[in-house]
Amino acid sequence: MTDSLSSRLQQVRLRLDAACAAAGREPGAATLLAVSKTFPADDLRAAYDCGQRAFGENYVQELQQKCEALAGLDIEWHFIGPLQSNKTRVVAERAHWAHSIDRLKIAERLSAQRPDGLPPLNVCVQVNVSGEDSKSGCAPEEAAALARAAAALPRLRLRGLMCIPEPTQDAARLAAQFARLRGLLLQLNADGLALDTLSMGMSADLEAAVAEGATLVRVGSAIFGQRDYQH
Repeated sequence: MTDSLSSRLQQVRLRLDAACAAAGREPGAATLLAVSKTFPADDLRAAYDCGQRAFGENYVQELQQKCEALAGLDIEWHFIGPLQSNKTRVVAERAHWAHSIDRLKIAERLSAQRPDGLPPLNVCVQVNVSGEDSKSGCAPEEAAALARAAAALPRLRLRGLMCIPEPTQDAARLAAQFARLRGLLLQLNADGLALDTLSMGMSADLEAAVAEGATLVRVGSAIFGQRDYQH
């Protein structure tokens, strides 16, 4: 497992470097976030042994279990899944980042539950750039108000925006969705928010995301393999 995971991780890193070069961006301009949902802690440990430090989890219970199992490692934990208001405490107490702020209530609870002894929780506002009913995220026209409200909360540090685009083979359509998120971030910065993070791009579309300015790329299956959702 370790050898194949190591090889896959290296291939993703090479893809990311090539995407940055093709976009005229500096090497390392986009950080790799290894999305480890449904995979066991041993797989995360193997990736850690290959130098990976940032891991993304979609489920609160998995985040808690893996934080406990890997407590001795200096992992940067990112929560990237939909977050219910009754499950915010684990994220507030355990995670370093939360990417999926889609309404003010979630941001308020994370701020209230973030322990005083920890640095502010890094957060991103999730924007539904495709307009799909099945997707989480606020509407693009609501993003600015939510971002300003989240930025004002005391135990949070608003870092940027996140999106999950519509799966499509239409390169122009895909690029337009990533570009919309980038445009929103640029507008927020023009309005006075100092944001530095565009969380976008996954295994199948990381090149398109990097071309449009992604700074955090969330890659799972290309590193860990296909998921077994019977897990």
